[in-house]
Amino acid sequence: MKQEKEMLGLLLDWARKEENVRTILMTSSRANPHALTDLFTDYDFEIFVEDLDTFMLDDGWLEQFGSLIKKVSLQDGEWRTRLVLYEDGTKIDFQITSNDYVKSLASMSELSAKYDNGYKVLLDKDGVTKGIKPPSYQAYITKPPAEEVFADIINSFWGDTAYVANSLWRDELYFAKYMLDSVIRTHYLQPAIEWYIGVHHEWSVNPNKYGRWFKRYLDSETWAELEATYAGAGLEENWEALFRMADLFSRLCQEVGASLGYPYPFEYEQRMRAYLNKVWDLPLNAERFQ
Repeated sequence: MKQEKEMLGLLLDWARKEENVRTILMTSSRANPHALTDLFTDYDFEIFVEDLDTFMLDDGWLEQFGSLIKKVSLQDGEWRTRLVLYEDGTKIDFQITSNDYVKSLASMSELSAKYDNGYKVLLDKDGVTKGIKPPSYQAYITKPPAEEVFADIINSFWGDTAYVANSLWRDELYFAKYMLDSVIRTHYLQPAIEWYIGVHHEWSVNPNKYGRWFKRYLDSETWAELEATYAGAGLEENWEALFRMADLFSRLCQEVGASLGYPYPFEYEQRMRAYLNKVWDLPLNAERFQ
């Protein structure tokens, strides 16, 4: 796995010899001094070229940096992407477009989140990056939710727990796990955890996408509660995970709401908990919900 100094040296040695390559920026974690990085942190390079069509005729240049295990090719408008992994473990996301794009960055009154999160100019053969505003590194800092967003997340969380309960009663494990571990965990519990971290860190940190750095920022008690919301394939353990997730979500949102001055719907929670308990106690051969 290449160290950063070695990787940048290889990239720049190649780029300086390529007349078509005019500018290179590095973005994401390795360009943000506040980000947490390690040996597995990938490289995000944006390559700006004079003639995009000519450059994209041949991907042989990717072999300059090692022996490839995988290559994924994507296209989004004028951007071409190559997601690559080398045998030595080096992972790189290359994004390529015309040098005209980087010229336009200098005229922007406000940087987009990707660049405001951090960028480094690695190569600028034509001096086109001089007017680009410096990053604030604040783009992905967790911000307090609006009261309507806070209320909607709580409403949706409790409403969707009914899908999990009904599916567990039906012995429909796959759908129950989808609702619990995909929809509810990702769309409702995750933002609640982010807000909780924001409250306890004075809204000054970025826990990264999909909870990557939750363990770093959560207190040990809350992390243990979060771990307890994961379950295997047993129906009973998924019931337990559902109730533990409900307990954790409720506690976090009550604390966040108290900090922001937002009301918490205690009556709604109690009624939904009563419903969940009723389904949990319902005989599997029941024909009526009483």
